[in-house]
Amino acid sequence: MSTEGRSTEATLATADLESASFVRLVTRPDGDALAACGVIADALAEREIPFQVSAVRTVGERTTLTEDSQDRPQTDQTLVVGTVDGDVSRIDPSDRPATLEACELARELGSTPDPVLALAGVVAAGVDPGAGETEWLLEAALERNLLEERPGVAVPTADPIDGLAHSTRVRAPWSGDPEATREAFSALVPAEGIDSETSASREIHRKIGSLVAIDAVGMPEATDGASNAIARALSPYAATNASPDVPESTRHTVPVFETIGGYADVLEATARVEPGTGIALALGHDARDPALDAWRDHGRVAHAALGAGSTERYNGIVVVNIDDGPVETVARLTAAYRSPEPLVLAVGDGETGVATTDARPLGSTLEAITRELDGEGIGCGYDVGRRRGYLTYDSDADESTIIAAVRGQI
Repeated sequence: MSTEGRSTEATLATADLESASFVRLVTRPDGDALAACGVIADALAEREIPFQVSAVRTVGERTTLTEDSQDRPQTDQTLVVGTVDGDVSRIDPSDRPATLEACELARELGSTPDPVLALAGVVAAGVDPGAGETEWLLEAALERNLLEERPGVAVPTADPIDGLAHSTRVRAPWSGDPEATREAFSALVPAEGIDSETSASREIHRKIGSLVAIDAVGMPEATDGASNAIARALSPYAATNASPDVPESTRHTVPVFETIGGYADVLEATARVEPGTGIALALGHDARDPALDAWRDHGRVAHAALGAGSTERYNGIVVVNIDDGPVETVARLTAAYRSPEPLVLAVGDGETGVATTDARPLGSTLEAITRELDGEGIGCGYDVGRRRGYLTYDSDADESTIIAAVRGQI
């Protein structure tokens, strides 16, 4: 079975990829992993090495897919972004974003990672742009005049009403409802929109950010952690309107969304509901419009599910029961804004999203839960990423059995 955080050494993966005639990238479906695939794909494209990218939901499904690929010619290589069983090249760190490890691999291949894509990946993994070992990526983006810091909130669209209504980086009374969002901010946002180049626009963005923060932390169910969560969505790094100095070789010529945090939110949304669109976006294809459509649908459904869900609290765990919706996103929002406990389960029909507010590795825990449920005759699969996880099981399984299995492993 898989080992928590076990990754192929960069030098070995580099040697494998340099000699490859074709590379098959198999990834878990989350924003960090999609960005990592985009970084690696750029490096392969520069070397004119053909590749294919597939997003696969669970560790077991990825393992089966990689086992099937062993019958391919020796010059064909497979690289997995995410946890997988067996001996296969992988990027699967437990203590840092996969995107950062992908950047190291790309540099070993002689490629310069696109800093905007990479920053979106690390933000999707829950790391602030410029923090720790991401500092060089932010410096690269700023030096190339791709980004600038400004007041406001990290959303992907120029229209702040659209951005705030559908964002899953924010949880406020109007979240998921465009009309309610418009009413809440009608006194701040001019009917003609915001001209981002004026000093007056910065003041509007600042006021929007202040109101968003007040609304987020003022919700009755908001926990102390809500202030930290909303702070991470404020004062974003936004795309500049200048003509950046970008090498012709890169396919990510300009930022495709208004802010890095907004880009990360779109990557996360498409990974959940339309991974093919998310892959196209990460590979630099013209997928902005379908990605935004998927992001809007995802945001509406996620906030509606959280609002309608029932909540139970146990020692160390909060459980949110939902009828329909993206369980991992609901778990993440609950952990960020509503949970007094460090672990959150969002339980849906035959699937559960897992999110944590601490840095505990989840891989071995989810693997043990899967084994326990399998032993009880419940067909089960799992996936794991940084501070997140996913369980899928027979839809007729009793919810109490799933909760008991999780409680027994924490």
